[in-house]
Order: sequence, then C-alpha cells, then structure tokens
Amino acid sequence: MSFDYIEPEELDDPSDAPAPVLVALPQKQLRIAMVGTRGVPAAYGGFETAVEEIGSRLAARGHEVTVYCRPKDGNRPAEHLGMKLVHLPALKKKTLETLSHSALSALHMLGHRKQDMAFVFNAANSPFVPIIKARRVPTAVHVDGLEWRRGKWGKWGRRYYRMAEQFSVRSADALISDAQGIADYYSAEFGVPTELIAYGSSKLTEVATDKLTKHGLVPGEFHLVVARFEPENHVDVIVDGYTRSGSKYPLVVVGSAPYAAEYTDRIARTAAADSRIKMLGGVWDQEELNQLYAHARTYLHGHSVGGTNPSLLRAMGAGTAVIAYDVVFNREVAGPDGLYFADADALVPILERIEDAGWKHVAIGTAMQQRAEAMYDWDKVALGYEELAMRLVAGETIHGLSKGRRRKEGWNETAAAILPDERPATAPLPTR
Repeated sequence: MSFDYIEPEELDDPSDAPAPVLVALPQKQLRIAMVGTRGVPAAYGGFETAVEEIGSRLAARGHEVTVYCRPKDGNRPAEHLGMKLVHLPALKKKTLETLSHSALSALHMLGHRKQDMAFVFNAANSPFVPIIKARRVPTAVHVDGLEWRRGKWGKWGRRYYRMAEQFSVRSADALISDAQGIADYYSAEFGVPTELIAYGSSKLTEVATDKLTKHGLVPGEFHLVVARFEPENHVDVIVDGYTRSGSKYPLVVVGSAPYAAEYTDRIARTAAADSRIKMLGGVWDQEELNQLYAHARTYLHGHSVGGTNPSLLRAMGAGTAVIAYDVVFNREVAGPDGLYFADADALVPILERIEDAGWKHVAIGTAMQQRAEAMYDWDKVALGYEELAMRLVAGETIHGLSKGRRRKEGWNETAAAILPDERPATAPLPTR
C-alpha cells in the first residue's frame, strides 16, 4: 500500500494537506473518538504521533475521527489532516494533567453526539472508560508500557498504575498492545488477550541538511538523543557514558521535561562540563528533527519501560544506526543489528568503536531502515485499528473474561527479558 503524504509543516496552510489514501475503502463509516493524549498536531514521539498517523488514515478512509486535545500556545485549530479536534483544558500538575483532561474528554463525549467507537490511550485513563461506555460506546484501551515502573512516579503513582491496569482489563472491550512483550505481560498477569498492533515508521530518504548548520553539525559526525527527560529514559546514563568516552563527535540532546526539574538539572550540569555536548531543548520543527535523525551517525535510545517506541522507529526509518538500552522491548524493535548497552560503562566502548573510520555505521542504518519498512508500516497499523473498531462495533468484546485480578504465577520479568534466537548472553561490542 502507498500514498502521498505531506507533513503539515511543508505547507503554507496545514489544512491543505492531502489526506492519505488507502485501498479498499470500508463499506461502513464510523464515528471514532481518540482520547487520552496531548492531541495533534504531534511534536515528536509518543502517543501523539500514533494518533496523528492512525487518525489521519482513518479519516481518509471515510471515518469521522474526533481527537481530544490539550490546547498548546493558545492555538486551537478545528481540524488537522481530516480529523476533527476538540480542545479541553487540563490541570498543569504532573499527576493530574493527563487524568484531568481525560476525565473532561469522557464527560464531553457523554454530553455530545454519540460516537460509534472510542480508542483510549494509556491505561491510566481506564477509570473513565465506564463514562464513555455509559452510552454503549465500544471502547479499546491502548495500555502502553509498564507505566508503574517509570521512575518519575512515587509510591502512590505506581500503585495507581497497577490499579489502572486491572481496571483496563475489567472495563475495556479490547486491549491494544504495541509490542509482544506487553502482550505477554497481560496474558501472564491477567490471562486476557490483547490486540497486538505495533506503531509504524516513515521511511526518510534524501533528507536535506540545511538546518544542521545553525547547530554547527556535520552529517554523519554527531550522535543523537531524542527523549523526554525522565529517569526511565536514561538520558542521564547516556550523557554520563558519553562524557567518559573519548568520542570526537558531539552528542546532540533533544528534549526536556516540565515535571522533572531535579533530573533535568543534573543532566544539564553534566553536559555543561563537557563542550562536546549540545543541549537543544525541545525541537518542534519536524523538518529539523528529520534532518537530525537522518544525518546522525548513531541514535541513542534509552527508553526502558514502554513497548514499541515511535522515536526509535523514526530513527530506524531514517536509516540511522541504533544504540539502545538493553531491554526486551528495544531488542524486539531494533533486532539483531542493533547495538545495546546496560549502563554508562557499557556505552563507552560502543561509542568509541563506532567512530572508527572503518566502522560500517551506514550498513547498520540500512539494516535498521529495512527492518522498519518490513515490520512497522503505518498503513497496516491504521488498517489494524479499523478492523478492530469494526469488530467491536459488531459486538465483539473481552469484557467479562477477567475480573482484573492478577494471577498467582504472574509475569516473570526474567523470562520475559529473553527474545528467542536474538538475545545473546551478553551484548557484543561492535566489530568491523
């Protein structure tokens, strides 16, 4: 399947963007709501990218897609790439921003035109599923990763996420996982099936280099990190490992965190002591981001608790060599051609070796791009969401299969960390 798709940033008026066109349009068009994210237009990574890519394709196939958004910079467009946008406020507090916005979104759905189907993103929003279902709207919850393992949450935050997982199992008509590891977790913990629908990746070719100049960057001669500054994304580990290395190419760090001041400050202090590190903060220009992804020598990915990560896929789609934190989710995505590290010490020799003139980083990047193209296709992802929506509207549901109680044997983290035929006893250093 193929289509012509223009990023909104390339147009004078984003509303002029041609909608993606997929084959075999469905006979029945649905009203579909997408709830629980910051909304669109997307910045980089996360659920927002998925909502934009999936929602625009569903809209192009004739469905009426409504995306619930949090206002940003006072900009409240009514539509984006064929999707209708509803902007509702949120409390600007770490523990309440997502929940307050999702609660308002569910109440808005209750008092307005009935939707045929709702996709709720993030298991944390599962307590609001009964509000949505009060009007008999079939609801699927995209459960995301193991959120209770995120370092930014305290004891009560972790307990809430554990409870939310149970509530998702009890209340949803379907659960969506984006990685086999997450599907295995829900199967082991609760004995329920999930719909395994991964994220997609867009192939980047012949990407310009003009926007690298202002940062003093040379194509192929810098390393890149793109992540929110949160402990489970290990930006601090990457920065620390880089400072210990003898790398001659700069490390470019893109990202920030509104609720992790202490963690962010610690990274900033480490970076300030090393002139090779360039802290760019948030980069919202999608073309600039594409240039960074496509022309980095390596993309360093420290995420550890999610499933299939869109930022990792974006780097793979750009044909960039991947050095990833060594967890099952990252190995599942990047596969045997990726390079892996478990701590700052393990990162040092990888960075130093990959800068050797004889090291074929381009070959690794090509393998990454081919893997992304073969396994992570946004067209197929959108069709998977559409097919699930049709089944749920027709009456299919997992509701009642489980009471949401965790099974005694449960999930074995040690066993889950092994990918057959892909994970060696120790991650090898790169060789020529």
